[in-house]
Amino acid sequence: MKNNKFFWIIGIVSLVAAISAAVTAFLFVKDKQKKDDEELMEYLESAIE
Repeated sequence: MKNNKFFWIIGIVSLVAAISAAVTAFLFVKDKQKKDDEELMEYLESAIE
């Protein structure tokens, strides 16, 4: 019975770690995409001038 609780705790901790890693990766990609878009707009504006 004690072993079963141990596996539940390990499972929950692993799930939380996986979710936080996915959220961090998603936010990192969105931030990079935003910076790339800003750089592209600056390039296009300077190319037009």
